[in-house]
Amino acid sequence: MQPLLQVINITKHFPGTLALDQVQLELLPGEIHAVMGENGAGKSTLMKILSGVHQADAGQIKMNGIPIRPSNPREALTLGIAIVYQELSMIPTLTVAENIFPGHLPTNKLGMVNYRQLYQNAAQVLEKMYVHVDPRVSVETLSIANQQLIEISKALSSNCKILILDEPTSALTDTEAEHLLSLLRHLASEGVSILYISHKLNEVFALAHRITVLRDGKFIGTEKVADVTPDHIIRMMVGRELGAMYPDKTTERGQLLFEVRDLRLPSSDAHNSFKLNRGEILGFAGLIGSGRSELARVIFGANPKAAGKIFLNGEPMDFHSPQDAIKHGVGYLPEDRKAAGLFLDMSIRFNIAAAVIPQVSTNGFLVLAKEKALAQGYVQRLGVSTPGIEQEVRRLSGGNQQKTLVAKWLAIKPKILIVDEPTRGIDVGAKKEIHFLLRKLAESGVGVIIISSELPEILGMSDRILVMHEGAIAAEYATADATEEKIIRSASGQ
Repeated sequence: MQPLLQVINITKHFPGTLALDQVQLELLPGEIHAVMGENGAGKSTLMKILSGVHQADAGQIKMNGIPIRPSNPREALTLGIAIVYQELSMIPTLTVAENIFPGHLPTNKLGMVNYRQLYQNAAQVLEKMYVHVDPRVSVETLSIANQQLIEISKALSSNCKILILDEPTSALTDTEAEHLLSLLRHLASEGVSILYISHKLNEVFALAHRITVLRDGKFIGTEKVADVTPDHIIRMMVGRELGAMYPDKTTERGQLLFEVRDLRLPSSDAHNSFKLNRGEILGFAGLIGSGRSELARVIFGANPKAAGKIFLNGEPMDFHSPQDAIKHGVGYLPEDRKAAGLFLDMSIRFNIAAAVIPQVSTNGFLVLAKEKALAQGYVQRLGVSTPGIEQEVRRLSGGNQQKTLVAKWLAIKPKILIVDEPTRGIDVGAKKEIHFLLRKLAESGVGVIIISSELPEILGMSDRILVMHEGAIAAEYATADATEEKIIRSASGQ
């Protein structure tokens, strides 16, 4: 079978960085081809070159044997190449139909939008995608899973031949993800070729025909999924044996550090109580929408509570704002690091110092030398891969952005650290580093609360597990007694 797409020795430089170094890839008609590698391997850069966001410095791209060089995303769409990013790009207040056909809405003779035709066209696209959504409702009313499907529908509305997906299941539940994977298999069977970026090995092995691995901007190899194991792909990605993903757990608990009594979320009638000891990692499991993140935000003072009390070292606390929580040594890594955790246009130096401005100031003025010393210390300690601390955070890989966010909260010298989806969208090597860092932090006496939708992570990291369902803590397990089946039952309200 002749390749639909050929990437031949593509090279791309950015200031201070060789992002791609003679990278190769072939995509066959109707193939689902996974592209894997650690954060910073060059996956996203390659996809942006294919979709016209960036242009290569050297090398060639061929489609059906003919050289192409898309100079912008619109030109790439004209060639039949569409991309769906991890961060959705829809306009929430517009309807589903308007989001599916942006820039090419059907019009009548007077140049006005023909909404009847628009909704009809959208309904046809949604029917092909097996998406049961009214095209007239606004996108902001939909679940994240349906928004992801609408984003893919938008890409397919241009009759694309190649669909590029970047971490499409990162915000989906297992059930929602499986529905999406089934849909992608159907699209491939109808001739759409798919380039699929994901850090989830089980997902890739269930979906892809072949895997291409990049490392440090270089092409490492392409393998048929049927011929390799996940461990083989990991070795290709990291260039070494990775070893255990999770550190050993502690068998000893310190003194009571933090207590929540009868805490009620504004959206629920349930009263929640739990305790956290020094040096303990307490896991929170549950389905998306179960109230885990909302509970964390209330504890951190970012959202108001409806009722309840919080105690730190036996003293009653009432955090009216995140500043109150930070002042008392409580840090919070939010679920969405880009929207709520980091200042993407600012430097690593600024981001790390952001929560401890008084610490790096004298007489109310920031002291650059103090900022630099603080940032350089944490960059070195956490192994942030960067040309320097003045690098804009948006230019870092996902794993290094997450390390920068961790550094920001370590700078407050926390007594309690709440981490919400701490390894979402980062590679397997960076995941291991975050896991061992959290355990080391706990061993130093910090109480850690970890919220994760990945059950292996909850089971592998937690000393104790709480399961939430509809705003209430529905079950508690010692990790020795916990299983994925038990957690799923409790999370489902069984």
